[in-house]
Amino acid sequence: MEIINKKENKLVFSAEIENSLANAIRRYINQIPIIAIDEVEISKNDSPLYDETIAHRMGLIPLKNKKQKGEMILNTKHKGYVYSGELKGNVEVVYDKIPITLLDEEQELEIKASLKTGIGMEHSKFSPGLMFFRNESEIIIDKKFKEEIQKIYPNIEIKEKGDKIIFLDDKEKEICDVCEGICEKAGRKAEIKETPNLIISLESFGQLKIEEIFTKSIEVLKKDLDEVGKKIK
Repeated sequence: MEIINKKENKLVFSAEIENSLANAIRRYINQIPIIAIDEVEISKNDSPLYDETIAHRMGLIPLKNKKQKGEMILNTKHKGYVYSGELKGNVEVVYDKIPITLLDEEQELEIKASLKTGIGMEHSKFSPGLMFFRNESEIIIDKKFKEEIQKIYPNIEIKEKGDKIIFLDDKEKEICDVCEGICEKAGRKAEIKETPNLIISLESFGQLKIEEIFTKSIEVLKKDLDEVGKKIK
């Protein structure tokens, strides 16, 4: 396994793993229990948005996944934008500058919201993030294209073999189509060979740390596989 790029809410790495297993892990991200605003009771809404619109926006505000249930209150009458950070309760919001609505002078907003733990298969508000992957490829093309490839992708390590050049697909973005296009314009053909490695990208919406999304998805998948194994026995 090789870490390619790591940020607070994004992780890109390469690993030798079967496509079917990677896809199962990807799908099980939406089986991880996540807390979110579920039911909203709006006592007063003088803003220009309908109650249903405000409730929908609040449901999609990511919350720190440390509780199983709880309650949040929003009671404000200031002029200007109302942000997610104004929600008060026993669970913290991940991002405090998500706009909910806009109030004018002498307008008020009073809301009580109950929280619920669910999974992304039920509703997208319970989804902790995204995962996508692709095969790492080895590209073999005519040596005459070396200078052009180096200009476009200066960080690519290129090896020469006879009248050909050989290099691996860029770790950050797929470049096979670009290389094939360059060759086709000159009436040549690029040879693309898939390696055993996958380039896996994970993105977190903030409820869980990026590493937790991957490990918890595996935990839930393993639990379901154990249950299947028990039933077969």
